[in-house]
Amino acid sequence: MSIWFYRSRVANRFWLILLAWFLFALGAFAQVASPSARTAAKQAKKFRGQNVKPPVERKLSERQKALHALNRLTFGARPGDLDRVMAMGVDQWVAQQLQPEVIDDSALKTRLVPYRTLQMSTSQMVEEFPPQQVIRAISEGRRPIPNVNGMWRKIYEVQLARSDQDKKKQVAQVNASAASPAAVPSKDEEDGARKKMDEARQIADSLLNLPKNARFQALLNNPAEKLINFSTLLREDQRGRLTGDFNPEEKEAFYALNGPTGVVIGELQHGKVLRATFSERQLEEVMTDFWFNHFNIFLNKDADQYYTTSYERDVIRAHALGKFKDLLVATATSPAMLFYLDNASSVGPDSVVGIGRPLNKKASAPQTKPQQHPGLNENYGRELMELHTLGVDGGYTQADVTEAAKVFTGWTIDHPEWGGGFIFDSRRHEPGDKHLLGLTIKEGGQDEGMQLLDVLAHHPSTANFICRKLAQRFISDDPPPELVAKLARTFVDNNGDIRGVMRTLINSKEFWSAETYRAKVKTPLEFSISALRASGAQIDNPNLMVQTLQRMGMPLYGMPPPTGYSMKASAWFNPDALVDRLNFSIALSTGKLNGITIDPERLFILSVLNGSNPAAAEQPGKPRVMEGKKKKEPPPVRDGMQIAQSLMEQALLGGDVSQQTQRTLQDRLQDAKLTGQLLDNPANSLGVITGLLLGSPEFQRR
Repeated sequence: MSIWFYRSRVANRFWLILLAWFLFALGAFAQVASPSARTAAKQAKKFRGQNVKPPVERKLSERQKALHALNRLTFGARPGDLDRVMAMGVDQWVAQQLQPEVIDDSALKTRLVPYRTLQMSTSQMVEEFPPQQVIRAISEGRRPIPNVNGMWRKIYEVQLARSDQDKKKQVAQVNASAASPAAVPSKDEEDGARKKMDEARQIADSLLNLPKNARFQALLNNPAEKLINFSTLLREDQRGRLTGDFNPEEKEAFYALNGPTGVVIGELQHGKVLRATFSERQLEEVMTDFWFNHFNIFLNKDADQYYTTSYERDVIRAHALGKFKDLLVATATSPAMLFYLDNASSVGPDSVVGIGRPLNKKASAPQTKPQQHPGLNENYGRELMELHTLGVDGGYTQADVTEAAKVFTGWTIDHPEWGGGFIFDSRRHEPGDKHLLGLTIKEGGQDEGMQLLDVLAHHPSTANFICRKLAQRFISDDPPPELVAKLARTFVDNNGDIRGVMRTLINSKEFWSAETYRAKVKTPLEFSISALRASGAQIDNPNLMVQTLQRMGMPLYGMPPPTGYSMKASAWFNPDALVDRLNFSIALSTGKLNGITIDPERLFILSVLNGSNPAAAEQPGKPRVMEGKKKKEPPPVRDGMQIAQSLMEQALLGGDVSQQTQRTLQDRLQDAKLTGQLLDNPANSLGVITGLLLGSPEFQRR
């Protein structure tokens, strides 16, 4: 269990109550099929062989339709979203989400202002936040320090000082190992580390005694050697007080002194959390997440630490609702994809480079020894057909993979170490015609790749493969073949228009089927972000969500294989995963996440203001009318806890909660009330109710 549990002062009995809630949720969560589907199956069995007509299939109410649209087309409903969608009309709201460019998203843009790298080109990021290969090149005299001044030059000076320090340390370690292979850190080394920490904290204290507007410049006036690892050596309170008074640019530079690449990665990940949580253009964000996963790259593969920002912004999001061919071409020419799948280093066997001819055309004599090169790399050719277009059963062969790899030789990157863009290098390109998929692609340099991409983008297998994945994301883990075929026809008839396919998908009877309602298990990203949205969370430290997703097994941009993360329940359903989700729910709702806060009392009040009338509502599990005379019962007497539960169900789940969950929650709350621990005041009570509802089976599904 999480450390959040161990640090709590709550009585052991209360945690036994939570354990009981976990076991209930585990059992309910395992039943991935929707309640309506299970009910239908039981009814079919009951009436099978009898001359009795089964009951009419249940349809979604208007409120359920609105909630379903929010669950499937966004990262989850926020307080008030359900009523707003119903007031606007589901169809009009969907039409608006399909046109994200008309939706005002200025509030999100304001939140993202401090994250400057999100708007930078890759070359700009490399210059202001130099990666290790740039520092190494400068240290070895192969490159000069760029023409930067002030804080940005200081970043270079500190990184160069760190590089020099690391070299000396390596030499010392080699010498020490030669003298004594089992050597351990000496007392002198320990004293030196302690001295550096004390020195850094003394510098911080002296800075805090200065006027706020003079602190950052005073920090930069210190020698570079004193600023190595400076931020990590400070006490948390010192670091917080210092950075709290820095402007966004100064804060970036402060952390870049410790590690420039970490700033680039951190801002990308934080931006993902903030966009998913606060963007008004929710369908665009969901589609961006879908396509990034489809055309997956791995953030931590060296150069992609810098290329991923532009990849998501300029390639994926820019084409998320456009034409599939444009998206396919954009990914194929992206330095991020070229680097990730190694096409940037691919060389045709019979190309100029491949046969070892002189790279310098003015060379007076032929080379006596061919230059070494990586050779033909088939990674992109294979994944292009298997994962990006045709699908594994799309009708291609290994010979087609090899020919496709030859087509894309020469598609490379101009100086990736400096953040360069796509270029076509004819010297690396394999000459001659290529034969694949029953076609002949005539020799034509870069145009060969464009021709192949056009063929793949319009191939029937591509239409079927892409549409099945979309249906899997938005309908069910195993979508009906008839629906996939219908979507594929739209794909073909509309030249791969993604917006048109989504319109057909959303208008389908399968999308609005009662059996689809809350039948998809949320991935860790979908669950955690939906919890933030449902609870109206305020996020001061997005890094907590980055760490949460790491712990849940879904690190942002962190899937190494090109397959991306699975959308199926089987990949995410297991007891450990549910424990992590319940831990997160309780920690969020009881204020244990320092930097992310929610206000359960505000949710309670909003639910009241939105028109809920819990005092007159039916008691969970009780019939509305009396048997026999069908006379209405008087409203049951309900205590404050039951009223609070009903209102929070409305706020967090749209009020659509099974009787089993309601009864189980009431039992857990009644037992917890007897402990006299967490439920000794209304605020604590609402927090516990919120945590249990966020961990409920209904909230686990969308």
